[in-house]
Amino acid sequence: MTITQVPSAPLVAVVGATGMQGGSVVKALAESDKPYRIRGFTRNATKPASEALKKQGVEVVEISLVLDNVKEVYRAFIGANVAFLVTNFWEHIDMEKEVSEGKMLIDAAKAAGVERIVWSGLVSPTKISGGKLTHVYHFHGKSLVSEYGYASGVPFVNVQAGFYASNFLANPSMLAKQSDGTFAIAWNVKPTTVVPLIDCANDYGLYVRHVLELAVFPDGSEVYTTSEDITLQDMVRQLSEVTGKDVVFKQLTDEEFGKNFSALGLPPPVVTEMVEGFQFFDEYGYYGGQPSASREGLARPTRTWTEFAKLADWSKAFV
Repeated sequence: MTITQVPSAPLVAVVGATGMQGGSVVKALAESDKPYRIRGFTRNATKPASEALKKQGVEVVEISLVLDNVKEVYRAFIGANVAFLVTNFWEHIDMEKEVSEGKMLIDAAKAAGVERIVWSGLVSPTKISGGKLTHVYHFHGKSLVSEYGYASGVPFVNVQAGFYASNFLANPSMLAKQSDGTFAIAWNVKPTTVVPLIDCANDYGLYVRHVLELAVFPDGSEVYTTSEDITLQDMVRQLSEVTGKDVVFKQLTDEEFGKNFSALGLPPPVVTEMVEGFQFFDEYGYYGGQPSASREGLARPTRTWTEFAKLADWSKAFV
């Protein structure tokens, strides 16, 4: 069913509608047999992705969701029944900024009378590790926003995103060419570590749609999304089979892993964040020991790693 303009249909305000997660939410709702009006927020309403949304019937709102723009942010949610909220730590690498902006979005949605909020948060490595791992800011900051959302008084569900399959396409260092000609996924984790891998653009929105279309909105719950739970050793084997490239997994020490990120020119705090983030992943699991959500009941099957690999353009990854 296409996106509707019928006033009786619920209006869903989607933050980051031209981005990975927000775009996936729009895609999943547009596929639904239930009617939705969609208001998509973006910083550039004239770029091709925004124009494509307009053609689908999305109300595209150009807005910068920052604290300096708080009055406009509050106005942007007026009339919405549902809000999908997400922040992007990597745009500024500032946890306090992310937390402040996340709380602002919740406050704005609440002030506008939104009936349900779906937020894209993550677990807290600081809490789960008992204070051992305190520098995984892009996880911990989102967990603080989650706590704020649960206490907001607005029905609130936290739909967490798994590890993006697209990371291997977007970041050439994820598949580093070795001196022997192989391509290595080189992390400071065990090869048997299970990755809750998600083809975010295709599958993340399915979980949000599922939450919104349940008979009773599961207020206060957490959803740990995945397209496929897969070990690293199976990932490299399947990627080799699909691409014909010799892909291996290489287990690094924390020091070696950190040096790789330093060599990319990343500042020391980011290097520490990455090292501790993967330490957390290895010791406690990406979701801190919580099982991934069931894929049963989703509107369509999620995309496996092999399926993703077959459809992807690897030309810029294998260089």
